[in-house]
Amino acid sequence: MKFEFDFQADESVRLDQFVTEKFTRESRTTIKKWIKDKLVSVNGKVAKASLPLVKGDKVVVQKPEVVNAEDFIPDPEKMDLDIVFEDDDILVVNKPVNLVVHPSVNHRTNTLVNGLLYHVQQNGSQLAIGRESYRPGIVHRLDKDTTGLLVVAKSQVALEKLIDQVANHEMKRIYSGLVYGEIFEAGGTVNVPIRRHEKDRLKFEANENGRHAVTHFSVKHRYVGYTLVNFQLETGRTHQIRVHAQFMGHPIVDDQLYARQYKERFFDDEGQLLHAHHLELTHPVTGEHMAFDAPIPEHFQAILDDLIWKRA
Repeated sequence: MKFEFDFQADESVRLDQFVTEKFTRESRTTIKKWIKDKLVSVNGKVAKASLPLVKGDKVVVQKPEVVNAEDFIPDPEKMDLDIVFEDDDILVVNKPVNLVVHPSVNHRTNTLVNGLLYHVQQNGSQLAIGRESYRPGIVHRLDKDTTGLLVVAKSQVALEKLIDQVANHEMKRIYSGLVYGEIFEAGGTVNVPIRRHEKDRLKFEANENGRHAVTHFSVKHRYVGYTLVNFQLETGRTHQIRVHAQFMGHPIVDDQLYARQYKERFFDDEGQLLHAHHLELTHPVTGEHMAFDAPIPEHFQAILDDLIWKRA
């Protein structure tokens, strides 16, 4: 779809900033991709994101047609997966860092779902068919750079019952997170609603007009300048632990979205130090109580080993 704009401001602004202001429902990353893909022109010529606009410039945006995620089915892809448990109905996988859980319109390959489809195909089984074809078997999610345990449904009955367990707060999910600063309380609960950030569409924020969100936390270890915290989800909003940790004044270490003020103290750019280490559920078919644990990844542990431990 074609959109045309006349730049009439006296003060110059960058092209990407101007287009972002016109398409407030799109992320900055999406706008930059449009410009990179030569879908944005100024006075009839393709322009760079940094181009300063001047009064009288004519900006044309060829917005890509929206492709519904439901219209495609992911392809199986071979990848190394850490399968913690598997039977005919469910599997539990320990997700590594830098891996998206399921495909999206702009990220169709190299996701956990692609790898799981290959895995079950090789074993003569399948993943349960969910409401959306692009995320078969998915019951709950982890962010791209959050590591740890996920349960995935292979049978339809398992999918339905596991989704109910999550909705009814019957599935126990505990995360290890290293945060900036020293938390002096033994633990507590953050009961603060969350909504998508109004200006930065990649982020979420604590806001009274958001959706109900509850996170319980307890201190595991204190270090000089840092605290290792156990976070337990009661609800499961996008970025919930990361947003609530920021709300507490103790954002997750190396979180590029929510700990930007600590950029100079980042250990590296491998993502937030947050790991889903414990998972408890009721087997959806047998009714057996099941508990799984995954050790903190080597990279995360190496950072902890270099910190100075504060004794009580």
